[in-house]
Parts: sequence; structure tokens; C-alpha cells
Amino acid sequence: MRDKTELIAFTDGACSGNPGPGGWGVLMQARRGDAVVKERELKGGEADTTNNRMELLAAIAALESLSRPSEITIVTDSAYVKNGITDWLARWKANGWKTSTRKPVKNEELWRRLDDAQARHKVHWEWVKGHAGHPENERADELARAGMAPYRPRRAITGNGQG
Repeated sequence: MRDKTELIAFTDGACSGNPGPGGWGVLMQARRGDAVVKERELKGGEADTTNNRMELLAAIAALESLSRPSEITIVTDSAYVKNGITDWLARWKANGWKTSTRKPVKNEELWRRLDDAQARHKVHWEWVKGHAGHPENERADELARAGMAPYRPRRAITGNGQG
């Protein structure tokens, strides 16, 4: 009997300064048992953004990359994303996109986009501690930094008389 294929997306965001240049990364894996049978990497970035926006865009990119409704586990090191989607979102929507203190929800357009993206799928959300040696989370972090790279300012070369 063949094991069921499981789809997992490891997501991460990064920012140099907050706000500043940022990037997001996704490591998508299809697994059968303990074996990775297919892998895909996604990344992107923006010139002037925040870490939270990049964390959200990573999860959005993972879900929007799926061509058909799927069951997927999203693994994030962002408590903001995990808690927002599993605990806070329903209240925000019921309160007209206001927080419990009646302030506008930050990044509302991205939360709406994430909500729309997950509606097509059966999504399981998991949190892992970032920068703790979790191999797939570390790869997602590398992708996020690569996504940020084109938006980081180039430093002037100094010290060789060519300065």
C-alpha cells in the first residue's frame, strides 16, 4: 500500500531594517512517508517593507502557487502569521477589520489576501521556533534573504584607493 503524499510549505520572511528592504521565501515539499518526492522553491521581495509583511507574503505565495485545491501544512516561524490566521482573523472580520482596541488591522490587505488564498484549500498551520536549526526553516530563511538581495543597497567599495 502506498503512503499518502503530504504537501508541506515552510515559509519565512526577512527584513533589513524594519521597515527596509525585505524578502520572503517558501520551501514546498511533497512527502511520502519520510521521503521528499518533489521540492519547489519560491522567493520574492520588496524595496521598502516590514518583516510582518514578508512573513504574510510567504504564506500567501505558498497557497497561491497551488494550481488546484489541496490539503497543505504551512510551517511558519512567525507567531504573528500563525496567531493571526488561527486566532485573530475571525474576530477582525466580525469587527469590521478592527482590533480588540478598535484600531484598524495592520496589513489588512494582506490578511484579506491570505484569507482568500486559504479558502480554496484545507490548511493546517504549524509554528516552529526560527533560527533554531530546523533544516527546512533555515532553507526558507535563505530563500527569504535571497528574495531580499536585489533590493538591498549596494555598498561603496572602499579601502583600495578606488573608493
